[in-house]
Amino acid sequence: MDKDLQSIQEVRDLIAKSKIAQSELQRFSQIRIDDITKAIADACEQNAEKLAKMAVEETGFGIWQDKVIKNKLGSRLVYEYIKELKTVGIINDDKEKKVFEVAVPVGVVAALIPSTNPTSTTIYKALISIKAGNSIVFSPHPSAKKCIFETVKIIRDAAESAGAPKDTVQCISIPTIEATNELMGHKDIGIILATGGPAMVKAAYSSGNPAIGVGAGNGPAFIERTADIQLAVKRILDSKTFDNGTVCASEQSIVTESCIKDKVMAELKKQGAYFLNDEESKKVERTLLRANGTMNPAIVGKSVKVIADMAGILVPEGSRVILSEQTKVGEKYPYSREKLCPVLAFFVEDTWEKACEKCMQLLFNEGAGHTMTIHSNDEKLIREFALKKPISRLLVNTPATLGGVGASTNLIPALTLGCGAVGGSATSDNVGPLNLFNMRRVAYGVKELEEIKVESGKSSINLQDSKTISKTEGYSYQDIEKITREVIKNIMNKN
Repeated sequence: MDKDLQSIQEVRDLIAKSKIAQSELQRFSQIRIDDITKAIADACEQNAEKLAKMAVEETGFGIWQDKVIKNKLGSRLVYEYIKELKTVGIINDDKEKKVFEVAVPVGVVAALIPSTNPTSTTIYKALISIKAGNSIVFSPHPSAKKCIFETVKIIRDAAESAGAPKDTVQCISIPTIEATNELMGHKDIGIILATGGPAMVKAAYSSGNPAIGVGAGNGPAFIERTADIQLAVKRILDSKTFDNGTVCASEQSIVTESCIKDKVMAELKKQGAYFLNDEESKKVERTLLRANGTMNPAIVGKSVKVIADMAGILVPEGSRVILSEQTKVGEKYPYSREKLCPVLAFFVEDTWEKACEKCMQLLFNEGAGHTMTIHSNDEKLIREFALKKPISRLLVNTPATLGGVGASTNLIPALTLGCGAVGGSATSDNVGPLNLFNMRRVAYGVKELEEIKVESGKSSINLQDSKTISKTEGYSYQDIEKITREVIKNIMNKN
């Protein structure tokens, strides 16, 4: 059998088994579900370093020490947030309004895993899916399949040891485009969690099944004149160098005001940033994108030195980030687009209003609905930014990489960051278990038809225009009450 046919048949078999496992899992109590998620989190945290090293060795992306942190974020931090959530059975009960709500699992989750954050994303998606009572089938990126397979094995063994039904956690062993398409389009898939490139996310939304996908990140970082410049620069460089910039929430541009430009540039250089000259900028620019206008995968997660060597330029030893001063934004200007590596654009505007507009241009160029940061101590201005920006997360005085995923902020810890309608996403949430079950609402009757008719009659009287109401000014309360009763009586008789 051809490889593509084999992979399609494998997917069908996996889904059939996953459906059976989920039908058993959905009968589990909250306590049993929580025991399983704890076991998964514990096992993955214990193997965080091993999985991080495997991911870097296989993909060549990022820094293994940072991937350890991401693995712990995807396991321990996510678990600590979700462990107290009610996700099974009756989760809300309003006695006064006589309505209660029941969590209903979506069923089988199709989880697409990228090569940039392969192990941490796998851990995170398993935890939030099982917490919501779902089984899960993973579709691994081919260039990261070994580390994903090992992660899935650790998750599966931990889950089954804690009492999860066999086949609750499964993974495609023959990753092909045909297999992924079969997984996304299969009638027994409850929802797709799509993390990857724009083409994959678009395919997920076009599959005919419900999907939660994420768009490109292209978040600017605005350093405003009231900011602590030294701390703002530290946070931006900490963020952009974390795992060599592979997190989609990471900063892609710095925008600042002309009145503090020199101070910002001096601080960036002091902390290890290297500003390219015009000739160097052009060489790096040609390295960032492929001929078809898409990001060059060879730069993803690579260090400054590797990127400099690829571009044929020399940078000082120890340089942490490359910057290029820019003025234009658009598809043809690579520095104004998403760059999953330690390369930043640098824009300067005369006022915060113009800086605000520049941030809007950058986001609408690419990354609308995702994330941006502002470094400022002006609360009024921060709120102005919050009201205008086409984003789902405005992060204030924090590294974007860590803030967006909920590590340095109190956002929901997540490695799937929704971009909302403006970004073509089904949600603007940091995706968690609450996004992975439906709500069944049970409502008791509280009125009879006769009461509704009376209320409807009252409503029609209350909606009289002001001229009619003004005619009652000479009537007593008793007169008005008598007239009202006669009107209601006539309405009831007519009905």
